[in-house]
Amino acid sequence: MTSLANFIIAEEPYYRPVGNEVAVFEAAYRHRLPVMLKGPTGCGKTRFLEYMAWRLQRPLITVAAHEDMTAADLVGRYLLAPGQTVWHDGPLTLAVRGGGICYIDEIVEARQDTTVVIHPLTDARRILPLEKKNELVAAHPDFQLAISYNPGYQSAVKDLKESTKQRFVGIDFFYPTADIEAEIVAREADIDLTLAITLVEIGRRSRHLRGQGLEEGASTRMLIHTGRLALAGLGLAAAAQAAVVLPLTDDAELREALTAAIAACLG
Repeated sequence: MTSLANFIIAEEPYYRPVGNEVAVFEAAYRHRLPVMLKGPTGCGKTRFLEYMAWRLQRPLITVAAHEDMTAADLVGRYLLAPGQTVWHDGPLTLAVRGGGICYIDEIVEARQDTTVVIHPLTDARRILPLEKKNELVAAHPDFQLAISYNPGYQSAVKDLKESTKQRFVGIDFFYPTADIEAEIVAREADIDLTLAITLVEIGRRSRHLRGQGLEEGASTRMLIHTGRLALAGLGLAAAAQAAVVLPLTDDAELREALTAAIAACLG
């Protein structure tokens, strides 16, 4: 059986606060209020949760939501064993029973009939119904639920129901100011600050193209990847092409615009 001890974060993850997000999460945890992290891909939401789990000394179970995820993937299922069927708790149930933090990443990717399973955990009841077991699991006093999603990808098909969103305390994430982002990129990619500043400028120019055919600009994660490629000996233009331009778009005109923006940053 999986133990929550396997999900303890022993060493402090690097996280650079950019606002009051740490204080908000700590206040929410003090009263066991569920938390929703909102922001673009690659801006630090997952790292923030890792940092908070370490800071609060709680196990962190992360679930990457996807369109084929069922309620059983979250709560558990019966599996065949020699001569019998045996119940296996899912990641959510494991956290609920043991008092961990369960983080459902990009929750809008999951089907809406799956996400409603979390509703009884987000109000005063703090229970998890296991219908197949005919059991109601009361949440451990230390249990915390957190979810994330990217409002930039909202659509009529992929968005959280209002009845779900209003159950959560919200924390907004976006890309930090240029000086802080450069500090993060330099630290995470192990490169000098001057190079990191150049990479951040590349990222900011790419973000100006959002809404002009580009769904998202370069994330902080992409800039870190670029820095690591450059550190490995790849030329900066080639590194940016591989880590920023090609992953962002397949459109030839947009690639040309991104490449020109990078060239302008590199002089």
